[in-house]
Amino acid sequence: MTTMPIASWVFWALLSAAFAALTAIFAKIGVENINSDLATFIRTIVIVAVLGGLLAARGLFQPLSSISLAITA
Repeated sequence: MTTMPIASWVFWALLSAAFAALTAIFAKIGVENINSDLATFIRTIVIVAVLGGLLAARGLFQPLSSISLAITA
């Protein structure tokens, strides 16, 4: 039985490494003249958008009410 590349952890690890590298490159060249806090905010917005796209593409969104707040001691 073969697995689809998108279901493989190796695929996701390599994709994560590629995005981490791009983040470092863009941090060096793209945000030289702006405040570092603003640059971090912009990078975070990009990450949230990409993650939202992945969740939507895979149909993994769920209502907030379905998340339990189990607290264990």
